[in-house]
Amino acid sequence: MPSLKFKTQNVKLKPKTQSFLRKTFNFKFQLYALRLQLYTFCALSLVILISGCGGGGGSSGQPKATITAWHWMTDRDSIFNELAERYEEKTGVAVKFELYAPSDSYTQKVRAAAQAGTLPDIYGLLAEKRDFASFIIAGHVANLNPEMEADSSVWKNEFFSRAIAVNEFLPDNEFKVEPGIYGVPLDVMNIQMLYNKDLLKEAGIKKPPKTWEEFLAAGAKLKERGIQGLVSGWGEVWMIDCFASNYAFNIMGEDKVMQTIKGEITYTDPDWVSVFALFKEMADNGLLYNGIVTMVNKTAEQLFANNKAAFAFNGSWCVNVYAGMNPNLNYGAMFPPSHGIYPLKIWGGAGSSLLVNNRSLVKNEAIEFLKWLSSPEQQAYLADATKNLPANKNCLAKISPILSEFSAAMEETTHPNIWPVHEFPQVIEAFDKGIQAIIIGEKTAQQVAEDVQKIKERELAKKNKS
Repeated sequence: MPSLKFKTQNVKLKPKTQSFLRKTFNFKFQLYALRLQLYTFCALSLVILISGCGGGGGSSGQPKATITAWHWMTDRDSIFNELAERYEEKTGVAVKFELYAPSDSYTQKVRAAAQAGTLPDIYGLLAEKRDFASFIIAGHVANLNPEMEADSSVWKNEFFSRAIAVNEFLPDNEFKVEPGIYGVPLDVMNIQMLYNKDLLKEAGIKKPPKTWEEFLAAGAKLKERGIQGLVSGWGEVWMIDCFASNYAFNIMGEDKVMQTIKGEITYTDPDWVSVFALFKEMADNGLLYNGIVTMVNKTAEQLFANNKAAFAFNGSWCVNVYAGMNPNLNYGAMFPPSHGIYPLKIWGGAGSSLLVNNRSLVKNEAIEFLKWLSSPEQQAYLADATKNLPANKNCLAKISPILSEFSAAMEETTHPNIWPVHEFPQVIEAFDKGIQAIIIGEKTAQQVAEDVQKIKERELAKKNKS
């Protein structure tokens, strides 16, 4: 930059004055030049910033926000990451999925994080309804009611009602939780019976049984051909509890089941004895797979997948499991055969759900992401990739025929987590182990009913004293 030469030919000034003026003008000129450089730099920076943001999604620069999500689902970790990339490309919001497995380790991590106040923005909770309520009361879960019910409940109405029910707390609930919906279901499940089409044909059974009498008759035909009947993981006693409660609803109706849990009706009631007796009938007719009372469900799944049993009692997750074990398995889903005069209810509801941390600094962004993740397009992608039943009922036209058979029964589901009352754990244990004793011939239905009722009376007495 050229320097400024101050001319003094025609003006007589003292040397000190000339020196002062010369320095003053040079300083002002340098200040002007510095400002010009600064303005130029700012203009160039603005141009670069605008050009960097011109791609729409904003993925070439820093994300608008970053959401952290924890999960335990090893079968869909890569799928979640793929969807996260799509979402960032679309919105500029980054989602970082973090996998922690197995489920027991995941549960421990979530509980520790809750105590330390370090829960992520989005997470799942593997717990009973009581524990779910405690997380809400502690402020760890956002109430999604405002978003779910906005615009005439458009978001809420996309889901199966039973999927919402698992994540919902109604007015006057026993846990004193503020009414609302506290989770977003990703998929749903229900537990039905499966039948092997080839084995039924081999035994001369033209169609799957719809009544208990037809079921027992099918068992006799299968036994004649040396074909094993029903396989299930009844070494995991919760599956016995599930099967038995189906028929408790069927034989005596929902009201009487709830009255029993409240202690108003005893387990020695003839209807309950009839429920226990069903297991004796199946055992006597050769319908139950050898060793079923000690069998874990993974073993049961392998047996059915390899054409070793005609029937299975399993959940909709089996579609994914069987596809991995035997892609050519020729099977269908069926509602359990009816035995009573009341509607038969099967266990079902949300399979996996994600919650929003109520203390998250990006709570609104997290909710918007879950809206996107649970929308029909993403739900169809998840269903196709994982072979799980989608929670969004608006994408059912895009799922496989076997998943459609499971989905047809979703409105006939129930689950202990949505019941208004809950049985004592000690009573449930005695109930399930008693059924195992019936199957192997150690006890009669009446004896088990009496044993369970004794435990019930003991636990009621404890509760009344406290």
